[in-house]
Amino acid sequence: MQFARRSIAVTVTLALPGLWQSAIAQGSATLPEMDGVVVRAPRISDRQPFEGSRLDAASVTPYRAASSDSASLLDALPGVSRYGAGGVSSLPAIHGLADDRIRIQVDGMDLISSCANHMNPPLSYIDPTLVGSVRLFAGITPVSVGGDSIAGTIQINSAAPLFAKAGEGLLLTGQAGTFYRSNGDARGANLSATIANEILSVTYAGSTVQANNYDAGGKFKSAGFSEGTAVWLAGNEVGSSQYKSENQSLAFALRQENQLFELKYVYQHIPYQGFPNQRMDMTENTSQKVNFRSLVQYDWGSLEARAYYDDTRHKMNFLEDKLQTTGMMANPAGMPMDTHGETAGALIKADIRLSDRDLLRVGSDYQHYHLDDWWPAIGPYVPPMGGMGGMGGMAGMSNMMNGSTFWNIHNGIRDHFDVFGEWEARWSSQWLSQLGLRSSTVWMDTGDVQGYNVPDYGNPLNPTSIPGAFNAQNRSRTDHNLDLTALLRFTPDTQQTFEAGFARKTRSPNLYERYAWSTNNAMTMTMINWFGDGNGYVGNLNLKPEVANTISATASWHDAKKSLWGFSITPYYTYVQDHIDARRCFGGTGMSPCQGSNLTRSTGFVYLQFVNQSARLYGADVSGYFPLLSDSAIGDLKMTGVLSYVRGENLDTDDNLYHIMPLNAKLALVQRLGAWTNTLEGVFVDAKTKVSQVRNELETSGYGLLNLRSSYEWKQLRVDLGVENLFNRLYDSPLGGVYLGQRPMVYGTAVPGMGRSIYAGLNLRF
Repeated sequence: MQFARRSIAVTVTLALPGLWQSAIAQGSATLPEMDGVVVRAPRISDRQPFEGSRLDAASVTPYRAASSDSASLLDALPGVSRYGAGGVSSLPAIHGLADDRIRIQVDGMDLISSCANHMNPPLSYIDPTLVGSVRLFAGITPVSVGGDSIAGTIQINSAAPLFAKAGEGLLLTGQAGTFYRSNGDARGANLSATIANEILSVTYAGSTVQANNYDAGGKFKSAGFSEGTAVWLAGNEVGSSQYKSENQSLAFALRQENQLFELKYVYQHIPYQGFPNQRMDMTENTSQKVNFRSLVQYDWGSLEARAYYDDTRHKMNFLEDKLQTTGMMANPAGMPMDTHGETAGALIKADIRLSDRDLLRVGSDYQHYHLDDWWPAIGPYVPPMGGMGGMGGMAGMSNMMNGSTFWNIHNGIRDHFDVFGEWEARWSSQWLSQLGLRSSTVWMDTGDVQGYNVPDYGNPLNPTSIPGAFNAQNRSRTDHNLDLTALLRFTPDTQQTFEAGFARKTRSPNLYERYAWSTNNAMTMTMINWFGDGNGYVGNLNLKPEVANTISATASWHDAKKSLWGFSITPYYTYVQDHIDARRCFGGTGMSPCQGSNLTRSTGFVYLQFVNQSARLYGADVSGYFPLLSDSAIGDLKMTGVLSYVRGENLDTDDNLYHIMPLNAKLALVQRLGAWTNTLEGVFVDAKTKVSQVRNELETSGYGLLNLRSSYEWKQLRVDLGVENLFNRLYDSPLGGVYLGQRPMVYGTAVPGMGRSIYAGLNLRF
């Protein structure tokens, strides 16, 4: 279905002002009553940070039964899109900048994806049923919540600890839920229970979900066996999209007068997760986290401290849709790949009330990250008998993985230490300003590497070989980064708010962008890819940090209580100096894929190197909501909606930036009658024609979808029912990447979105 920009504009003009489901709840004041701790210092009113948007538990709840991917909860917010990936592991993007360019915190922990394909992103470590609140800082992000990021900050937190009220005695409470989704036969359950008195609270929470491959809205390929396997896939079945995830946590909280202490242990096990836009799948991901937090309120403000540790073991190989067990390319062992990541962090932050006008935020945070990424050999080395063209040539390909362990990242280190200060001043009832400065130092290094065997990769001790040349270089890097934020808010009356700001944000490269080293065969290069485009990538030791300069403004009109109607528009412009993009690699030795037609190929998969270039992104977010009926025979009826547009350009090459979401809108009618809430939602996306030429990115057509949601709450029981993609529309996901879910893995087919899915969820509080 082709959906032109004019159609979107007309629809939105008629329907707006609109907002997402029941609107974004406003952020809390700077010194809120946090988790049961009584605030003793006076509040400084209306201190919501610039462009800070929040979804509370009530806003999140309607979406929990529809998806097991916590990143999908962000779909309700303007300016946010998602890169397609696994069923619980999509990658969020803010204003066209994604993944590591966003600071993502889960319960205050800065988590890192320990995978060459970024299969375990931070938001995959919390199940939607355990999410208590979502907060988004897009564009102009205060330095107190930013750092080592250029797009913004996403904070997802589980529910705050519960305590018994004074004189109540022992508190016993909890909830249990289950759900089913027809598409992919997805099913799951969750449970949480709390026992607490006035001082101590103990909470257990757990969830599990399992799903088969999902079906698109129609046939997008030929039905048949995935080549070399015993797996038959229907023409509408999206191969390698199955998954299973298990999460458990145990939390302790201690409250005493103005103090709160929290200690939480989190365990996750993902036995498998397929990736339809990757050559590999996840065959295991096990993570253990310990998270400690202290919050103390004083007469002068508050002091918060946090320390956390994360240990992640991650494995990749082929699931059954890709694992070749028959034919000339049979390899029952697949291609095992192991990763071990360790993250340790600490934070101390103070909010200091200097006067009724002035608030000072100061703090420091430190993070240590260690990564090993190795690919075990699958047998003793046998001299190759043939070439390795493309992803492999018969015996040459199979023997390439014999011999010794391939070290992709060996003893990789990425540490950073930040200090920041932020001054916020209420000059009058109408004017609020904020100035912030953050200094960051990032240290990176890695150890020696080697290939599977000497004939194919060269002696790692010989500086003329590819691994030897890498080992011979000084790989230690230190970046000194500086962030600056300035914003101003003008509130002429209770029905208008105007904001404007500037931000300078910096991000240093990740370990793979700097240290992925192998260029002498296509297979190893295509293992470095978190973009879902099927291409191969190699790092660059000389990469500089990205520096983004953003200007943005917001105009908002609303009723005095911001509950009946509202309309806002936010245009923005970002110039990124030393933007980390990609160029076609060239040269190389032996069978290097950087030779031949790689520089000129306009179709098919290509091989690239990360490089610094200049880029710009600009666009606007429009949102609003207004009532249609109130206290009528059919209850209350509200129109909501959101529109987002972003344009991304590489200024050095005149190319388009990769994976930029086209113009899109979401409109909804929300009816409330007694215990019932019913929603009719339309999702409209324009065609994607401005694509990245250097990556041979695929174009996609525009489309429109219709979703239905209904919920009923009765005492302690909540029932959710819904239908996603009601008319079973076949469409290509603009950010879904290239379909690689089965063999042969060929260029030219985009990953389709999910077809019709009927779901039901049941939740009981006790």
